Amino acid sequence: MANISVRYYSNCLRRTTSFNLVIPNDKRDDIPAEDNPYLSRDMKTLFLLHGYTGDGSNWVPEELCNKYNFAIVIPNGENSFWLDGPATGHEFCKMLGVELIDYVRKTFGLAKKREDTCIMGLSMGGFGALHTAFAYPEVFGKLVALSSALIHHQVAEKEAGQGDDVANYDYYVGCFGDPSKLLESENNPETLVKKIKATNAPMPEIYMACGRDDFLIENNRAFHRFLEEEKVDHTYIEDEGVHDMVFWSKYVQEFVPKLFG
Repeated sequence: MANISVRYYSNCLRRTTSFNLVIPNDKRDDIPAEDNPYLSRDMKTLFLLHGYTGDGSNWVPEELCNKYNFAIVIPNGENSFWLDGPATGHEFCKMLGVELIDYVRKTFGLAKKREDTCIMGLSMGGFGALHTAFAYPEVFGKLVALSSALIHHQVAEKEAGQGDDVANYDYYVGCFGDPSKLLESENNPETLVKKIKATNAPMPEIYMACGRDDFLIENNRAFHRFLEEEKVDHTYIEDEGVHDMVFWSKYVQEFVPKLFG
């Protein structure tokens, strides 16, 4: 298993940034390739997005990478909500959907086809997985969104000087843009879903899960209802659990076979 840390200059972020890369490239003589059909196909790629205050660390078990023959690209999204904000150097969505895709294709020969490229995130990263896959549906074939921080309707109601326990008003403006224009903008994943439908672009396969005692459960239920109203096929699961790695680890095991099996 190769674990690689890559530093590169990002034009989207206007600075040097980094990502981690996990590649299951070990070949064991005691396990013939024909015993695992996934080893005889091209390696697939998962882009893995962290949550608010998190960093680019891996939370997918390596045995899943080995079994299903997929690499993991783990970028650092800071506290960006993985969005293109109004400030210079805050194009995190474009960094993911254009710049980083192009970099790993050219440098590592990964993520060359839509059907081989998936995205997964938790909390803020769950929002990012949904939004990025909808922003670039020609790039990402499947997505997994766990306990997603689908807070766009709450942000849209904020007024100058009004923050909350998580962040102040200026932070939300820096990520989402003008709150009064958010719901009509492409920083709203609902806007992007409608755009995909209107243009007959391919809709990514959608897998969502959230714990019933998670503080974000109502946000996830609302987005689930939105997808139902728009007649968008998706898998949505509620289960016992809270906003923690116990729940996320369970649904990594549940959804990875649906992405790569």
